Amino acid sequence: MNAVLIALLVLPLLGAALTLAPVFGPDPAAADRRALRFGTVLTGAVLVLTVALAAGFDHDEPARMQATTDVAWIPAIGVRLHLGVDGVSLPLLVLTSLLTFLCALYSERRLPSGEGVPSARSFVGLFLLLEVGMLATFAVLDLVLFFLAFEIVLIPMYFLIARWGSGAKVPAANRFILYTLLGSAVMLLGFLLVGLKAGTFDMQALAAAHGSGLSHSTQVIAALAIMVGLAVKAPAWPLHSWLPGAHTAAPTVGSVLLAGVLLKMGTYGLVRVLLPVVPDGTTTLAPYLGAFAAVGIVYGSLACLALARTGAKGDLKRLIAYSSVGHMGFVLLGIASLTPVGVNGALFANIAHGLITGLLFFVVGALKDRYGTADLDTLAGATGGALYGRAPRLGALLAFAAVASLGLPGLAGFWGELLAMFGAFDPAEGLSRPAFVTYMVLAGLGTLLTAAYLLIVVRRVCMGDPKQPAPVAELADLRPYEAVSWTPLAALTLLAGLWPALLLGLSDPAVKHLLGGG
Repeated sequence: MNAVLIALLVLPLLGAALTLAPVFGPDPAAADRRALRFGTVLTGAVLVLTVALAAGFDHDEPARMQATTDVAWIPAIGVRLHLGVDGVSLPLLVLTSLLTFLCALYSERRLPSGEGVPSARSFVGLFLLLEVGMLATFAVLDLVLFFLAFEIVLIPMYFLIARWGSGAKVPAANRFILYTLLGSAVMLLGFLLVGLKAGTFDMQALAAAHGSGLSHSTQVIAALAIMVGLAVKAPAWPLHSWLPGAHTAAPTVGSVLLAGVLLKMGTYGLVRVLLPVVPDGTTTLAPYLGAFAAVGIVYGSLACLALARTGAKGDLKRLIAYSSVGHMGFVLLGIASLTPVGVNGALFANIAHGLITGLLFFVVGALKDRYGTADLDTLAGATGGALYGRAPRLGALLAFAAVASLGLPGLAGFWGELLAMFGAFDPAEGLSRPAFVTYMVLAGLGTLLTAAYLLIVVRRVCMGDPKQPAPVAELADLRPYEAVSWTPLAALTLLAGLWPALLLGLSDPAVKHLLGGG
């Protein structure tokens, strides 16, 4: 199984390198087609390997690190090539490989266009390099390697936005890279402080020590630096301002991966590094993290309400980006509670958000392709967009993703938010219960506001009179390649909502292990 985990990382890395070689033929058009097909086949192979890893995983011991590789890499500073997977990281690896494959499949038929783009080979190479960084982030068990994997994703995502995006794509890409690089630099300072004081960068050894050997002041300083760096990627309010522009400008597949995977890297780091490595420092800062999370939930919902109102000229992709600020606030609130219930809810909400928001961005991207814009007023027209009448399958998928996002019971969006609020209702010992109950009440208000803006979007875009003049002469309904790319996300959203034990059974023992000092 360790060979399978290594192959998950090596295969897309070799594929990215292969796109630099002249192996796709001299004809540019044929070479582009072959490169896109190559990307689909390679990401499909990675998905098969991930499924094999999940099938071979010992589900009776999800708290134990499995498929491990641990060899010396830079002995001078004690950095090791340490890989492994447990019940916390396995679902994220599966989510990453699935979304990457679906995006590659979608891009084969709908490659994003942009000025000055050299070839599809460049797109595929950057796409595969992005997959390497995302998978490695969830598989490495060394702080230095975690930082490197965290950084690998920035460059390909920057170029995907700046070269294949639309609108104000260069300023959005610059803001994205500036914020995330500064956050990563602060996070690295925290890692170095922990590694130098503890004498190791090994995340398993640090988790087993559970803060012993680190003074309280050292833990607080390290926790603050690590928390700030990871909060930028999450993103937590008020460090979120890079996100709306990046989502609005990014191509469809870039938005899907940015929301579905990259945001999860920050919250995963909080659970994997912050909770077990510097527990005392985390306990000191948890009330502040909870406060920022609660404000982010309400702020994101109010921003979406403002964009959804008639005449606001709100961009639908921008609205979904702000909704991510609110949804990730629930994840941060669950982590801040420092309870198994809250952290399990956060991890469940991570996966649910990746599935649901990935589907939302796919559907909205398709609407933008058809209408030529994602402006909500244009999509809705004077009397409503009437998507149910003009393109019923597209309308049904948009409504399904919207009600899943607002937390309808029976769909994936419900359980994570509910458990995060339960965790805030009864936080860990040493945390102020009145403060966290206040955060829970604000989060409950956020759920109501979320339902309000998403139902407004569904009413304006999906309902209306199809006999009224439409913004476009003809609106194509769901195409076959779109159905193939999107159906797995809808099916998994339903499956996770009806069978939450599928994820909670994996994460719960691992979370208790991390919180207990292992």
